[in-house]
Amino acid sequence: MRWSCLWATTSWGSGLGRTSRPPDEYIPSLIHWSWRLKGACPHGSPRTLIRHHGNSANSAPLSRRHGQLFRSISATEAIQRHRQNLVEWFSRLPREERQFGPTFALDTVHVDPVIRESTPDQLFRPSAGLTLEHQPPPAGLPPLALSQLFDPDACGHRVQTVVLYGTVGTGKSTLVRKMVLDWCYGRLPAFELLIPFSCEDLSSLGPTPASLYQLVAQRYAPLKELLPLMAEAGSRLLFVLHGLERLNLDFRLAGTGLCSDPEEPGPSAAIMVNLLRKYLLPEARILVTTRPSAIGRIPSKYVGRYGEICGFSDTNLQKLYFQLRLNQPDCGQGAGGAGVSATMAQRDSLVQMLSRNLEGHHQIAAACFLPSYCWLVCATLHFLHAPTPAGQTLTSIYTSFLRLNFSGETLDSTDPSNLSLMAYAARTMGKLAYEGMSSRKTYFSEEDVRGCLEAGIKTEEEFQLLHIFQRDALRFFLAPCVEPGRRGTFVFTVPAMQEYLAALYIVLGLRKTTLQRVGKEVAEVVGRVGEDVSLVLGIVAKLLPLRILPLLFNLLKVVPRVFGRVMGKSREAVAQAMVLEMFREEDYYNDDVLDQMGASILGVEGPRRHPDEPPEDEVFELFPMFMGGLLSAHNRAVLAQLGCSIKNLDALENAQAIKKKLGKLGRQMLPPSELLDHLFFHYEFQNQRFSAEVLSSLRQLNLAGVRMTPLKCTVVAAVLGSGRHALDEVNLASCQLDPSGLHTLMPVFLRARKLGLQLNSLGPEACRDLRDLLLHEQCQVTTLRLSNNPLTAEGVALLAEGLAGNTSLTHLSLLHTGLGDKGLELLAARLDSNQQLQELNVAYNGAGDAAALTLAKAAQEHPSLELLHLYFNELSSEGRQVLRDLGGTAEGRVRVVASLTEGTAVSEYWSVILSEVQRNLNSWDRARVRRHLELLLRDLEDSRGATLNPWRKAQLLRVEGEVRALLEQLGGSGG
Repeated sequence: MRWSCLWATTSWGSGLGRTSRPPDEYIPSLIHWSWRLKGACPHGSPRTLIRHHGNSANSAPLSRRHGQLFRSISATEAIQRHRQNLVEWFSRLPREERQFGPTFALDTVHVDPVIRESTPDQLFRPSAGLTLEHQPPPAGLPPLALSQLFDPDACGHRVQTVVLYGTVGTGKSTLVRKMVLDWCYGRLPAFELLIPFSCEDLSSLGPTPASLYQLVAQRYAPLKELLPLMAEAGSRLLFVLHGLERLNLDFRLAGTGLCSDPEEPGPSAAIMVNLLRKYLLPEARILVTTRPSAIGRIPSKYVGRYGEICGFSDTNLQKLYFQLRLNQPDCGQGAGGAGVSATMAQRDSLVQMLSRNLEGHHQIAAACFLPSYCWLVCATLHFLHAPTPAGQTLTSIYTSFLRLNFSGETLDSTDPSNLSLMAYAARTMGKLAYEGMSSRKTYFSEEDVRGCLEAGIKTEEEFQLLHIFQRDALRFFLAPCVEPGRRGTFVFTVPAMQEYLAALYIVLGLRKTTLQRVGKEVAEVVGRVGEDVSLVLGIVAKLLPLRILPLLFNLLKVVPRVFGRVMGKSREAVAQAMVLEMFREEDYYNDDVLDQMGASILGVEGPRRHPDEPPEDEVFELFPMFMGGLLSAHNRAVLAQLGCSIKNLDALENAQAIKKKLGKLGRQMLPPSELLDHLFFHYEFQNQRFSAEVLSSLRQLNLAGVRMTPLKCTVVAAVLGSGRHALDEVNLASCQLDPSGLHTLMPVFLRARKLGLQLNSLGPEACRDLRDLLLHEQCQVTTLRLSNNPLTAEGVALLAEGLAGNTSLTHLSLLHTGLGDKGLELLAARLDSNQQLQELNVAYNGAGDAAALTLAKAAQEHPSLELLHLYFNELSSEGRQVLRDLGGTAEGRVRVVASLTEGTAVSEYWSVILSEVQRNLNSWDRARVRRHLELLLRDLEDSRGATLNPWRKAQLLRVEGEVRALLEQLGGSGG
């Protein structure tokens, strides 16, 4: 992650909200683990590592450890103010980091990446091919710790200048941040003064002359009074130059003259050159970070040690990183503290699943070699499993991820074009991603990669830019495939990055056919000269009676229109492919795209594809989601900061093409998982007007069987909650809903006429939201199905309150909700307060004869109730007969269904009862269901023996056969 770009733009937030403290109290508690390249933690499990508090490292107070140089009170106070300012600055978090919780801070937990020493021979040896493999460290060169960077080299020579290099995403910025904070907290006692410089900041000065002392004083005001002492600090002074690739350094004497006076003004690049030459402050030590392509800007004779930042080459480091990120105590809090925090058990489960996948699936371990991708994995898991901050989307996470790594980055600071590194990646890697997606490929040969990288390169300057990109950023996007049978091929570091870059390639308008490129040039030429030529042709046509001139005149007007039509057809073709990809039923289980993404990170058990499908079948359902997300205003603004501007007109035309195709295919009935994907696309797009127009024909929301996580509830509520037309049915059966999900989905429920919430394990606490729904003035629910939820009598008491004040509900199902006698009595007491209810189902609730009869009598007095279901309750034969007699009286207005028979005839609701049993056979108590079926079978046999009507006997025998079949399924006796 970068801090140099943020230094110049001051785009970080207010940090941790710290207030100024006395010097001795300023050091917060810090947890720090530094592992060598070994297979296990040196002190046991990560939870047993040592926690350092305050001045635990070299316990003497900071103000007393300045040796002989800064022993005056004024110098000590200046150093302390400098430390405090650095802590305040380097502790400020970008917005993307605040999602991990309000107490998360990079200075409280840290995992050091592996650093291995390199030699100049290794650095400057030319490579024959694509060097994406991580090379093992040479023998005899163990990994380096931060505290060992300035130790004498193998020959015993003193090391004064250290160059740390690493590709994009290896953690150079985080490492510098950690080193600065270590010095601030007193854990680098070898240095009395540390002065960090951002090379991006220095390059912005251009040729403006300034002395070294001026550069220091302008950035660190507390050090003004220490400037005269800096020349005497010697090796106790450390300069940190971060991002050397931003500076154009010229070590030739003809280009940069010698200067040993720290007060002599000069260009900032010249000051740094003399500092690195050791001609200016020769005893001071210097730490430089840079990308690999800029290593050669410093002659090797001025460098004492090279160190390569290798990222997390040990999976134990990756696991530790995930534990620290995902086990934050408040990382489950939503924006503003809203939402339900994830429990420790849930967080531990995520970490354990991820750890198992790292051990068994080596490709994700290869991706997490880069600390940046560890951050992306954590951010994605946080997005999938924690309450989502308002406005955060999956596309915005990936866009922010690229902003953290590429903001302000240019491909080559010496190139006058000043080309954005991200723009170059979008053109080359985007082309590879899109061509792979078009041909259903996720594995690429070296020829595939080279073909996309070298396409259109003609000049030496372009080859130089390609060489820089290969050294600095290619490893960020591509990784060598480690799967068996795929050795020698390359894959995108994470699969979703291929789909993101393919979508970016499209929305940036980089995909053009030869006809489109030629047509655009012709149209631009004709457009520039068209008016002049048309004027001339108009004059000539009046003077000379030539019939061909009006035809030429009209052709000039037609050319731009034809090109516009060609571009429109191209956009429609892309939109068609995008919509087909979105609604593609790709595998045997066909999970929604969010579950697929979670499974790709955490791993899955069982088959991933149908056995009959070819193993090479690849799907790209995230591609349409990213297409929609990249067209949103927020993501376009962030991409513009990266040099990837999407024009408003292009975004509008792409959106219109997508809407045209989406409107046609979106009207068909979709499976629940595909319907959720459709809604997720609209959530990513973040355009309510667009979504309202496309979804205006949606009348049924069937998400039965989809696991409704907090994120999915947020998606559905955000997309459908603001609509105006009513939804005929909302089916959320077997969705693992919880009370917080119900609360989130309340705006959608207010639009529903039929609401199915059965089989969701909703308890009494969920009934508060259901009561509020029924009492809401905008409620239009007519049918509410709550069967197979443990509501209990406590919950039905709340429902009865809502029922009393509701004016829309006509059908209520409380089948198998654990009401018992008390629940039925509560309903009987409040039933007269409702005037619209027509059907009430309280079957299979363990109620006895007295409670059932009380409710049946209350139902007889109800003005509109027509049907009462009481079967499968703990009713005696006498009780069932009393209920049948009650429903059969002349004044009885309610049909009471308590058995499969009515006297000597079959009940007209027998199929309803048996279908309920068949549907819930696997979820109900089998022994209890068997007992009830045996009682019903006895009733059928008694009724058959009591009638002489052959037609009735035949009907009873048919129903007996159905009951016996169900008993056989349960393993009971059918005889």
